Amino acid sequence: MEKLKKADEDKYFITKKKDFLPLPVFSEEIISAVFDFAYDMTYGKEGEHRDHRSGGQHKRRNGEIFINTFQGKLSEFGVYYYLRKNNIVDLGRPDLEKWGLGKWDEADFSCNNKKISIKSTKHFGNLILLETKDWDEEGKYKPNDSSYDITILVRIKPDGENLLKKSRLLYTDTCPKEQLESIIKSEKWLCDIPGFLTIKMLKEIINNDFILPQNSYLNGTTRMDAENYYIQAGDLIDIAQIKSILK
Repeated sequence: MEKLKKADEDKYFITKKKDFLPLPVFSEEIISAVFDFAYDMTYGKEGEHRDHRSGGQHKRRNGEIFINTFQGKLSEFGVYYYLRKNNIVDLGRPDLEKWGLGKWDEADFSCNNKKISIKSTKHFGNLILLETKDWDEEGKYKPNDSSYDITILVRIKPDGENLLKKSRLLYTDTCPKEQLESIIKSEKWLCDIPGFLTIKMLKEIINNDFILPQNSYLNGTTRMDAENYYIQAGDLIDIAQIKSILK
């Protein structure tokens, strides 16, 4: 695995990318279900997500939490349908239960006694980012005291944050449901799965300080709100190999 290129004291650049290779478009049924879940978890106040990252400085508004929640849950459905299509059937559909703050799933999926975590990013993203305050040296996720055998990266297109920003909804705490639903459903939503890392790889990046510092700049422009461990998309194991690990 390769570290990011460090240009100067606080600028880091990606060196190992993967092209976006989309899976089939998500169905209207899935978009509706995920929209309702994300809306209820934010504007609808039926559940709750954290308004900041572990160790982060930025307090997210409801618009930001909504689109992060929407894209995260959509990513779970992307993995679910990919695994089912490839005859990996020992897993349930993504959970749409609306939980309060502080209640955590042990894993996004469990398959053949292996725990799977899903990490989502935008379609042009090439990193898995993991807040350093959330992980110990053995690769255990502190908030729910759980270890994941596999962590899968999913990329979503279009860029939902940019969609809401154009409509001046990203940094708001209130929004008419019909307006937001119209924006979301006017798009064709896609994902790709550039790969995954194992618990062994996770321990390696933690113990070898694959770290993006807080307030550093990724690719010279994107400021890091919190300190994160990272792995580049080009260093992930191809998703086609997951079947051999989930036997």
